[in-house]
Amino acid sequence: MPQPLVRKPLNAYHHGDLRDALIRAALQQAEQDGPEAVSIKALTRKLGVSQPAPYRHFADREALLTAVAAEAFRQFNAELREAIDKPSRRSKLFRFARAVLDFGLRRNGIFRLMFASRAIACADDDSDLHRAASESFALLVEALEAPAVGLLRERQALKIWASLHGVVMLAEQGLLTGQVAGTTREELVEDIVNEAKLALAIAIDVALRDGSGKG
Repeated sequence: MPQPLVRKPLNAYHHGDLRDALIRAALQQAEQDGPEAVSIKALTRKLGVSQPAPYRHFADREALLTAVAAEAFRQFNAELREAIDKPSRRSKLFRFARAVLDFGLRRNGIFRLMFASRAIACADDDSDLHRAASESFALLVEALEAPAVGLLRERQALKIWASLHGVVMLAEQGLLTGQVAGTTREELVEDIVNEAKLALAIAIDVALRDGSGKG
């Protein structure tokens, strides 16, 4: 599995390190101005290299964005892992959900590259990007702290995944202040977590009692 990129000054690279430098610079540009702002031409000027140089590492802009999104997911996964592993009286799922919300609002340009662009759809199924994105979902399933009964965990995880994504995207657009319902984004996330855990517990109990969760 590729290691997370070491953060270095953008111009602190030697021959052979241009690929990593391009990814770091593009990641920074996406974080500041969104994935739409990433331009290979602009990155070559910023890094002080010739126009053809990036194409020795990336066939086109889409290939660069795929590599950037994979690195973004690796950084995202590191934060999720830290959140669910640290000692706390709160559930792993709550800590996971808060980490998603915090990352999504703090690094929204990158979050949009990861979840609101064509990067994953255009990547090969066996790509680093797909593997990194799959790890994010696996961490969510782990955070549910529930037994494997059929695909109940995975189905509930998908519902949570979609809900958290919606909260982040609506909040970033200023369309989710919580004032209408007299709540905060954080309280809404807590509601999502509590309802998900209850729904999953009930579904697992029913499945085990009627035998539908076997095999």
